[in-house]
Amino acid sequence: MINLIKKQSPARIIALSFAALILLGSLLLMLPCSVKDGVTLNYIDSLYTAASAVCVTGLVTVDTGNTFTALGQFIIAILIQAGGLGVTTIGAGIMLAIGKKVNFKGRTLIKDATNNTSLQGIIKLVYRIFTVTVIFELLGAILSFIVFSKDYPVIDAIGISIFHSVSAFNNAGFDILGNFQSLIRYQDNILLNFVTCGLIFFGGIGFIVVREVWAKRFRWRKFSMHTKVVLTTSAVLIIVGTILIKLTENVSLMGAFFHSVSARTAGFSTYSLDAFSRSGLMVIAALMLIGASPCSTGGGIKTTTFFVLVQGIFASATNTSEKAFHYAIPKYMFKKASIIILLALGIVMTGTYIMSILEPQFDLMSIFFEMMSAFGTVGLSLGITPELSMGSKILSICIMYTGRLGPLTVATLWHFSKGERVQYAEGNIRVG
Repeated sequence: MINLIKKQSPARIIALSFAALILLGSLLLMLPCSVKDGVTLNYIDSLYTAASAVCVTGLVTVDTGNTFTALGQFIIAILIQAGGLGVTTIGAGIMLAIGKKVNFKGRTLIKDATNNTSLQGIIKLVYRIFTVTVIFELLGAILSFIVFSKDYPVIDAIGISIFHSVSAFNNAGFDILGNFQSLIRYQDNILLNFVTCGLIFFGGIGFIVVREVWAKRFRWRKFSMHTKVVLTTSAVLIIVGTILIKLTENVSLMGAFFHSVSARTAGFSTYSLDAFSRSGLMVIAALMLIGASPCSTGGGIKTTTFFVLVQGIFASATNTSEKAFHYAIPKYMFKKASIIILLALGIVMTGTYIMSILEPQFDLMSIFFEMMSAFGTVGLSLGITPELSMGSKILSICIMYTGRLGPLTVATLWHFSKGERVQYAEGNIRVG
């Protein structure tokens, strides 16, 4: 069995490790000590919760705070952490902690899991990922405790603060405050809003970017093209999202800013989305599709993919070459970005179509929003998640799993070509 796994491609091993973690998590959440007394938990809901946690999504069919004990919530936090950092990264960290070396196969897995371009310095990257995670989550928990300690006993406040920090930094969107309310009761709390946004932002821009920003002391001119693209695109999306949400919704400026940040894969909410207009929901759906950045804890098609796509379209429209920040963008990147966006939209639309058949009682907007949230591993919902049938829950799990792995990774799991032996002459086809 072990030899069979070793023969698989890195993408398949990563996919299998995520699936195995989801199954293990679902079994642990079914234990009597994980569920509160008097609460009945079906296996499909346990599986859904585990999948949502590992895929750092935040969609839930049962309320996390009212259903699970402290142990159950701890298990969910561990699943979120493992899913956010990546199973292979966690495994490598454990091996390094006990003094064992990571072999070439393991380094290749880490490279693919973190979407890195080179094996050089991959072990140092693992150390830095854990260091950055500990620093941000510890700081987030301390600042969150200042807020939660005013409403809860000290022990409870500590647990809630740690859980919230882990969930926010990993862009998971889970909360244990109860009654599916997310952070609505704290919509006017400036500290918690900005702490949560900060954790989401730094977890979402990617560990490579965080490392580079710190190493180069915030000097913009010394940043790589990747870092400049990530920071610029993220800032523009947050600003534009804030403006558009504020223009369409009756929310405070802080509320508009919070949802603009959270919609890009985090899934926390300080206002009920049921009261949002269709235009506001479309803005959030677009942000959910774009998502976070490569080598981060978030999902979506990624900010860099969106940037390359926009640059490619602009270059085609103006008959110029693709370029940014005094660098030329490789031609193949536009092709890859186009494939990713087409696969993403295809998955979301297919999921919407199937769920529309399975759940005819829900309107199309609610279903589309649900599928976009699942694919983007966001966790925002218009309230239909707990009412889904078993078939729809399984469908949603598959969409979350695909979104976490990435549509291009899933598309290449089944077939690998060593190159074509026959090459044909180029034909002519009219498009546009």
